[in-house]
Amino acid sequence: MKCVLIVEAEAEAEAGLSLVADQAFPVAQLRHAQAAAEAVRLLGEQRVELALIDPHGLDEGGQGVAQVIQALPPGAVAVIVTGTDEDEYLFPALRAGAFGYLLRDQPVDDLVAALQGMVQGEPPLSPSVARRVLRFFAEDAGAALLPSPSPDDVALNARESEILQRVAKGFTLPEIAGQLGLSRHTVADYVKQIYRKLNVSSRAEAALEAARRGLVRP
Repeated sequence: MKCVLIVEAEAEAEAGLSLVADQAFPVAQLRHAQAAAEAVRLLGEQRVELALIDPHGLDEGGQGVAQVIQALPPGAVAVIVTGTDEDEYLFPALRAGAFGYLLRDQPVDDLVAALQGMVQGEPPLSPSVARRVLRFFAEDAGAALLPSPSPDDVALNARESEILQRVAKGFTLPEIAGQLGLSRHTVADYVKQIYRKLNVSSRAEAALEAARRGLVRP
């Protein structure tokens, strides 16, 4: 990670995000923006690989988050790091294409580990957020969300289904590895394979697919 853009309106919160980003990616250059328009301008001037965005306090709100995500260069990702998982912030951010959603009330070490996990293909998503997303989609779609698997469904083996279930419940890679007696790298490889098979790219999508398959229910 060579350049990280932090989009945060409040100075104290910006300092906290800078600390997390610096610990996660010590060699990365940090750029800062206090508004979406400023972030979009910076993205036009310098190649950024990761944007850490706090929509709370931005004048543009969810619309500003979408503007920043749309301005990211190919291959770059956006992760929401904020203090709330309220619907007005969470779901618009995920729909706009955010790669992850972290709550900043977690210990700094946990936030750092979540961001570093992206290198291993693990989208950063706080456990409570994963559960909220799962509950939202299950309640929204009702019985239609959980149809019986058809013969055309992509087949997962027993281990992959076991890991998908834990991913959907919000467990991190190290936690899953400890539960199953596997190495973190082995679990990461399984997760990558699961995402490829299911054609998903985030924990939110994985949670929805796990619910559809009846592996997890709220």
